[in-house]
Amino acid sequence: MNTSQLNVSISNVNISLLLFIINICFAFVLVFLERRNPTVTWAWLLVFMFVPVIGFLLYLLMGQDLRKKKLFKAKGEDDIKKLAERHAEKLKDGRVITLSPIILDDKDIINLHFENSRSLLTQNNHVTILADGQQKFDMLIDCIKNAQHHIHMEYYIIRNDVLGNQIRDLLAQRAREGIEVRLLYDGLGCRKLPRHFFRPITQAGGYAYEFYPPFFPYINIRVNYRNHRKIAIIDGETAFIGGFNIGDEYLGKIPKFGYWRDTHLMLSGDSVDYLQLRFMMDWQFAVSNQHIPPFAEEYFPPKKRVGNTNIQIVSSGPDSQWESIRQGFFKMITKAQKNIYIQTPYFVPDDSIAEALKIAALGGIDVKIMIPCKPDHPFVYWASTSYIGELLEAGAKAYTYMNGFLHSKAVMVDGRIASVGTANMDIRSFKVNFEVNAFIYDPNVVNDLEQIFINDLSYCREITKETYKDRSLVIKFKESVSRLVSPLL
Repeated sequence: MNTSQLNVSISNVNISLLLFIINICFAFVLVFLERRNPTVTWAWLLVFMFVPVIGFLLYLLMGQDLRKKKLFKAKGEDDIKKLAERHAEKLKDGRVITLSPIILDDKDIINLHFENSRSLLTQNNHVTILADGQQKFDMLIDCIKNAQHHIHMEYYIIRNDVLGNQIRDLLAQRAREGIEVRLLYDGLGCRKLPRHFFRPITQAGGYAYEFYPPFFPYINIRVNYRNHRKIAIIDGETAFIGGFNIGDEYLGKIPKFGYWRDTHLMLSGDSVDYLQLRFMMDWQFAVSNQHIPPFAEEYFPPKKRVGNTNIQIVSSGPDSQWESIRQGFFKMITKAQKNIYIQTPYFVPDDSIAEALKIAALGGIDVKIMIPCKPDHPFVYWASTSYIGELLEAGAKAYTYMNGFLHSKAVMVDGRIASVGTANMDIRSFKVNFEVNAFIYDPNVVNDLEQIFINDLSYCREITKETYKDRSLVIKFKESVSRLVSPLL
């Protein structure tokens, strides 16, 4: 071996040693400082071991940020303080909740959500289910046009397309007419927007601010801690919550996805106050120099009697002490006596949810899960089908929606309890993203949601144990790899 070859060999050894030391350092951070779930820790350690350089870059993009966790913890503590103050005012008014006999059996879930997210049960509500994009945006646009005082909107994705520009220009018009317009958008979900996309709103006197801005202007590569909420509040009287973002694809106009099947709710009544509070707390966190007085009466007008639907608005995210929405799902599943219907675009449950569903199916509960037939995130899709396989063995039934793309996020149990909102049935929604769901205790509304689910079955293909076993080796490999990294997705 000549001198140059020896130097190259020594150099290669030094690089390998350096990579080994870097991996050890990151392993130390993972195990001793971040105190992650052991499953997540092992997944990252495998990534560091098999793809050292790429693993390092992935960790920078997808790993935890201790500084941000501390910041979000402070936000969560401040949110709880504001909610406690708001509840104190309600109790001072003598509006103490008395449960009707029809939902008395669900007192444990109601108490759970009060304890884990300070969510009060509201009983004066009316719900309109919006299962089609055109229907949802027609309703939203009509409410924006008729707003008398304020329009508060918070969305994960807003597109620079026909619908996105229509909504933006309408908000600008209303701002010029003296209506208070405040729009909060996510830095990652809206990363492709032109630099001055929201300028018409701000020039008209409205406000548009970014949640969790990028490190460098207009380049956001951080995938964690995203504001995945999709809500709108008009005059403190009407609110929207659910899965639809703002863009042409949600009207079924993008050939890649085809018809977009999603679920949104239009709410009126007391539950609107809690979506208003959710918006205000997120706004105050994101926009420190543009505070909204959190309890100003003009944002919480007295509510007329509109209905008898019982609703809790439940939020969760990296600012929450508890994984409130996941705990709500778990409690619903374990209480089921007859049926559990789930629609979700991404089915990557944690161990507790997966085990609860398997136990329910083994116990004779009718467990049906509906997922899309096509992936928009391939790794998540193949991880989903791997979990589906386990549930099929336990006796659950699974279906792929064939009439376009399924993005609905709904859970219905026993024709009695339902949850609709922004949270997917996956670990990212449970632990990493900011989410908000409406938990509904009303047989009439839940039965309507279940009927929509049953109607959707006519557009589905069932995944049977036989068809699942017949999948190709390539698909099995994709599932195995995706399942391995599923805690990181």
